[in-house]
Amino acid sequence: MHKETVASFRQPEKRPKGRPDKEDGGNPQWLFVKLAYRNMKRSARDYLVYLLTMTVINALMYAFNSLIFQNGLRGYFEVEGIMEVMIGLATVFIVLIVAWLIHYMVGFMLEKRSDEFGIYLLLGMEKKDVSSLYLKENLMLGGISFLLGSLLGILFQQVVEAVMFAMVRMEYRLHISFHGRTALMTLACFAGCYLLALFRCRWKFRKMNIKGLMDAKRQNEEIKEGREGARRILLPVSVVFILVFWAWFERLQSVLGVSVFLVGLVVTIYLFYWGISAWLICYVRGRGALVYQGQNLFLLRQFAAKVRTMQFTMGTLTSLFTLALIGASLALMFSDYENTVLEGKFPFDVQVYSKDVSDNFKEELEMLERHTEVSSHYVYRIYTDKGRQANTWLLANLEAWGTMYQDRAGRPDKGKIEKMLLEGGVYYPYDTYMGISDYNCLREMLGYPKVSLEGTEYLVQVKPRLLGELQEIGKDLEIKNASGDGFLSCKGVYGEYFSQDGHNGADYVIVVPDGVLGRMEPFYSELVAALEGTAPLGLGDRLAAAGGDRLPEFKWDSENGFCCGSDNIISAVLEHEVRDNMIPEIKYMLASVIIPLFYIGIVYVCVAVTVLSVQQLSDSAKYKLRYGLLAKLGLEQAQIQRLVRRQLAAYYLCPALLAIVISGKMILFVSRQFVIATGVPTMPGGFFLRSILLFFGIYLVYFVVTYVGFLRNVQQEGQGA
Repeated sequence: MHKETVASFRQPEKRPKGRPDKEDGGNPQWLFVKLAYRNMKRSARDYLVYLLTMTVINALMYAFNSLIFQNGLRGYFEVEGIMEVMIGLATVFIVLIVAWLIHYMVGFMLEKRSDEFGIYLLLGMEKKDVSSLYLKENLMLGGISFLLGSLLGILFQQVVEAVMFAMVRMEYRLHISFHGRTALMTLACFAGCYLLALFRCRWKFRKMNIKGLMDAKRQNEEIKEGREGARRILLPVSVVFILVFWAWFERLQSVLGVSVFLVGLVVTIYLFYWGISAWLICYVRGRGALVYQGQNLFLLRQFAAKVRTMQFTMGTLTSLFTLALIGASLALMFSDYENTVLEGKFPFDVQVYSKDVSDNFKEELEMLERHTEVSSHYVYRIYTDKGRQANTWLLANLEAWGTMYQDRAGRPDKGKIEKMLLEGGVYYPYDTYMGISDYNCLREMLGYPKVSLEGTEYLVQVKPRLLGELQEIGKDLEIKNASGDGFLSCKGVYGEYFSQDGHNGADYVIVVPDGVLGRMEPFYSELVAALEGTAPLGLGDRLAAAGGDRLPEFKWDSENGFCCGSDNIISAVLEHEVRDNMIPEIKYMLASVIIPLFYIGIVYVCVAVTVLSVQQLSDSAKYKLRYGLLAKLGLEQAQIQRLVRRQLAAYYLCPALLAIVISGKMILFVSRQFVIATGVPTMPGGFFLRSILLFFGIYLVYFVVTYVGFLRNVQQEGQGA
């Protein structure tokens, strides 16, 4: 309780009418404003971590909300609205958690100061006046964090926009500005969270009496040890459930299954804390082997008491850490794809598809000549023998498909394969071929060395990520030679970037001697072109308008015209591809996913560690006497400092480590599938490790601040003693 606050409060004296008091300006309510202001300053000092966190969160909200109203990239991309939508969705999740944090902190501060408010009532204040006083204090705190956060948010906005422009390879110019709608949206989110929490707190005030206020602070200080022996079974049960959920996660396929999985996982987290608190209490009560080693008894009792009184809160914090780690890992996956794979997906400056096997692309070439400077171009055909050997082999053997197209004996299921090829659109319905002369012309345009084939040889050109998996494909392909009385032998498998998302085949193209093409038929036509300089914006749309409808006749996949192969996580294929248009567009789409995921993750971690820090700093007053007693019993300062570190470390690491255990299996599974599907050159565990390091950097900052403040409070008590 603030002693100075209680001492300074007094009932206003009755004065004759018309004689204003010089000290309070004649307004009796001015005393309550002054009192609220003094209490707010003390709360800001006592809960500085909370105030700073709310300031940072408000700054982040302002910066990211600015992408809705002040997006400097609006108008450059066809999918420009996706950033606004994703930021809006992220804001919903942020507001929910910020509202929970404010509600938690308002209730926490009320509990810690409940005896102070009880004394106010004893001194004659009305409940509504006490409630109004507390409301004013928190509104002042919120107002300060909003103002400071808005100023900081203007700077954060420049950082966010600069990162976004860099991601799409565009120049950014610094322009600091204040936008009314951005500030209004941030204020609406922030004030809504505060007012909701404060009005609920006011309702709670009205139901409390003096005794309830005086007892509120002490009602959770002791460990309630009823039926702990039965409850400790929840610990092994929760561990078993976690293992079950790990195995179940890899088989989730329906929305209902995902919903049940998430609900069950959250319940399991709360069961874990109920179980571990009971287990610790029983372990101490049973005088386990570690209890009397060093200061373990003290640490176990403190930790058991804290977990017992914060079971629900610790479960919520673990859920926040889990979501933050998953979100950050997903963001890092997309970021790695953008930085390592995306550039190679479009090796040609311009590439155009046509279903017309006799097309010479006259309209497209004229359009290119009018709007760009073409240094070279090449027109060629993709052929087919109406066979399905290569398609069948890929569907039955690629890791991306698993056992989807295998029968129970592990052999290719020809019924499923034929149905997929005719209806699915992953691969063309027939194998795709290219002549060696066309192949070498394209390699020369890309700067690759030419390849020679004997009349009895063929080679397979595949996507780089599939190179390792297709080394054995040549053993199972039987491709007839030009005369048709023998078979070609496989010279090898090549894995350079070769535009194989539907243009030069889907995943693969088989390269044969030109003479072999005589017994095949043309499948579709392609145009590639190399440009001088950078292609202008909208060139792809102009090419599409010039070429008209070139969609294939196949009834499946009639919207896009061709297939993307086994790229089933990120795929972007068009019949008119312009490298300098496509890459920034896809980067912008990826940024619309990456930025909100990091935004949510950072806020969630900050919220979680704020609760942990405030709890410990607030309890440091209670621990003063305990650590002072340990000092009197002979513990040196170095030992006390080590004991404080161990106590804080156990408290901080418990929710974080559980979140790592729970999310680890899921992230590793998803990242492995991502690497298989996209070919990013990153080990699956690398995404998870980097997300842990990223958020533990934030974690460490809060831990150090809490440790310094906690130790200072303890040492002050020791010196005072």
